[in-house]
Amino acid sequence: MSASSFRDCAAWRAEGLPLSTSSNEACKLYDALLTQYVTWRNDETLGGMEGCMSAIKAADPNFVMGHMISTGLELMGAGSSIRLNERLASNVRRTVELASSQDITPREKLHVKAMELTSRGNFSQACDVWEDILVEHPTDMFALKFAHDGYFYLGAQTQMRDSVARVLPHWKPHMPLSRYLNGMYSFGLLETRFYDQAEKVAMEGLALNPGDAWSVHAVAHVYEMTGEVDKGLKFMQGTEKDWQGSDMLACHNYWHWALGFIEKGQYEAALEIFDNQVSGCFKKSGSMLDCVDASSLLCRLEMEGVNVKDRWRELIQATLPHNDDHVTLFNDLHFLMASLGANETAAAQRLLEGLQELAKDPGDNCQHQKASTVGIPMCQALMEYYQGNYSRAVEMLHPVRYNIVDIGGSDAQRDVFNQLLIHAAIKSEKEHDQKLGRCLLVERDALKPNSPLTHRLMQKALVLHD
Repeated sequence: MSASSFRDCAAWRAEGLPLSTSSNEACKLYDALLTQYVTWRNDETLGGMEGCMSAIKAADPNFVMGHMISTGLELMGAGSSIRLNERLASNVRRTVELASSQDITPREKLHVKAMELTSRGNFSQACDVWEDILVEHPTDMFALKFAHDGYFYLGAQTQMRDSVARVLPHWKPHMPLSRYLNGMYSFGLLETRFYDQAEKVAMEGLALNPGDAWSVHAVAHVYEMTGEVDKGLKFMQGTEKDWQGSDMLACHNYWHWALGFIEKGQYEAALEIFDNQVSGCFKKSGSMLDCVDASSLLCRLEMEGVNVKDRWRELIQATLPHNDDHVTLFNDLHFLMASLGANETAAAQRLLEGLQELAKDPGDNCQHQKASTVGIPMCQALMEYYQGNYSRAVEMLHPVRYNIVDIGGSDAQRDVFNQLLIHAAIKSEKEHDQKLGRCLLVERDALKPNSPLTHRLMQKALVLHD
């Protein structure tokens, strides 16, 4: 990917998406950032995302969309809280000031508005603004991808699907990044349980573009949710060379691969993926997605009775600095897992208390608004589980199980909490909880037939309480 292949001022104008700068270099760098974001791949020939963020501001220090994309991407990465990061807060203010002091297009003004809403944790209204942009400019990939991620953080599955469906007819094969729409649409389809259609759309995308790691990821989800474990393992192995270079998503695809091994009870193979792939990813990138994947894998393995040894100690080095961020409830819960797994009960308690404090006056922050009803009971359930208070864990988690979607993430990711509830119910000393555990397993078997993990848990439930 060379800088010359990206769109300059004239090319953006020709697509009906003009950018308010006279710098062709700034326009190309905007395109380069957008491309890396959509393809989940840092292009080292361009200095990666970080290099492009520095270069775009140097190319035109007053380029509003340059500031907007750089700051917006950092906000969407969910690795920094604007409450605690003055540099990030300053970047948001600078972008808003630049936008108000220049004559920019209505579309650009809306982008800045959406970025400001995102900075306040108001993903819901930010998504509304991106959708307003897409009504007038359905080929604005930046608005589409940010809305996609915003809906993901909200657990807004139907909106995530429909957002892409609405714009598909406007995209033509020759348009830059059009080949990545299949993966996005497929993901929305599978999160709304249209598994056959999701697989078809993703496979069509991969036929055109084998390197689309998000389409690979969508297929992995389909096989995970339908219990086609062997098919999933074979698919991940067969496509590894195509997606392992997408450094921002590779760890997550390896996570899916490891889930297949856990499903089959092949714990050593899952640990091998953790040690050879996942562990290196979170240490190198420190990205929230990589940290979350690592927490989720270790928690699932521990629930299965696997000794994960000192792996929590390594992971907590990456998660601990983010315990006070509280950007998303989904991240909070996974950081809490790491603190509990590493036996850092004081850190776990502090995380919970920080969230409780923010829940008292959430403002328009969507995540903090949901903390009282969903996030905090889930955190408390996790803490009770790790302390061996299984009936208390059931008491906290069972009433909110149909609201867990509100923490964001995917069905496959949130399944760790379904498993937690089942394990807690099975291990509880209360007969009613034990019966509930068996009921939940029957339900799980109906939703995902032929799951070895479900059958193992059923055996465990019978052995424990025969």
